[in-house]
Amino acid sequence: MKGLMYRGPGEIHYEDIPDALLPGADGALVKATMCGICGTDLHPYHTDMGASNYCMGHEVVGEVIEVGPEVANFRVGDRVLVPASIGCGQCRPCLSGHVYLCETYANGRAYGQGDPTIPGCQAEAVAVSVADNNLFHLPSDFSDEIGIMLTDNIATAWYCARRGRVQPGDMVAVIGLGPVGLQTVMAAFAMGAHTVFGLDLVESRRQAGKKLGATIVGDTDVVPKVLDATDGKGVDVVLDASGGAATTALAIELVKRGGRISQIGVSEKFEIPFPILGALFKNLEFHTGVCSVQAEVPHLMAALSAGTLNPDRLAEIVTHRMKLSEGAEAYRLFDARPEGLQKVVLDPTE
Repeated sequence: MKGLMYRGPGEIHYEDIPDALLPGADGALVKATMCGICGTDLHPYHTDMGASNYCMGHEVVGEVIEVGPEVANFRVGDRVLVPASIGCGQCRPCLSGHVYLCETYANGRAYGQGDPTIPGCQAEAVAVSVADNNLFHLPSDFSDEIGIMLTDNIATAWYCARRGRVQPGDMVAVIGLGPVGLQTVMAAFAMGAHTVFGLDLVESRRQAGKKLGATIVGDTDVVPKVLDATDGKGVDVVLDASGGAATTALAIELVKRGGRISQIGVSEKFEIPFPILGALFKNLEFHTGVCSVQAEVPHLMAALSAGTLNPDRLAEIVTHRMKLSEGAEAYRLFDARPEGLQKVVLDPTE
């Protein structure tokens, strides 16, 4: 079959890769109908992360084409989404949906992250182990675009807002208005935020946030502007979808005393400075972590069905559709981030 292989920084190749095979009696084989490129896919694209020569990607929706005899909840022909996170399905964290904390494996597991035993999802098909725990049915009224968001982006955004304990009436700031940041704005409003300030250096991203209802304060003097809008107190919650040294320091400046910061942006650096005294003197809470998609999807599906999350607005974050065979160009485009680009998805049938 065909897939996108990572051969080193800046090197994405569309080529023949080993066929995905049924991964045991409890597994399933999924034929991809749409793949996504995530911002975290750009980290190895930019710099050597210590692994190469593997199939990329962790976002895919598709159709089940084979199941093992021990699979109870899925059948051939089912339309499904594949969560980016993978668990053993047996330990207590996995059974509660918190698969990133799986006790069977020492590290969190996801598709397309350099582990040769877990090929990526930017391919014609993907093998899903422990299918009853690592697959979700995709309702017929949910588009593939919504399904792609549920595999990682909106789940991560929801996780960020939930860890920040966004509550009705809260004043919230979202730092970084890329695809995940925009969905974090949506999640904050869905959880009852009164005001969501959207912060980003790129004007087109700020305008995208404004369309979702975010209050935009420009790209300069953002701290005094937010403080002025909050009577000098700062916001109740900062949701950082960027995750760099500058945004961590900014979050501490923006949050009120006793406030909460939730940071889910993945830095390309293993270490960043942390303004510990600023955090200490504000008695703030700081949360960070990696989303277990399985824990968030049920809440997201309920919010989408109820209209608390607008499915049309969610689908509109997909701005560019390309062929899997155009994968190298898709990565170049996504990395360049021209005006108006938010989410890039790929058609694995072409």
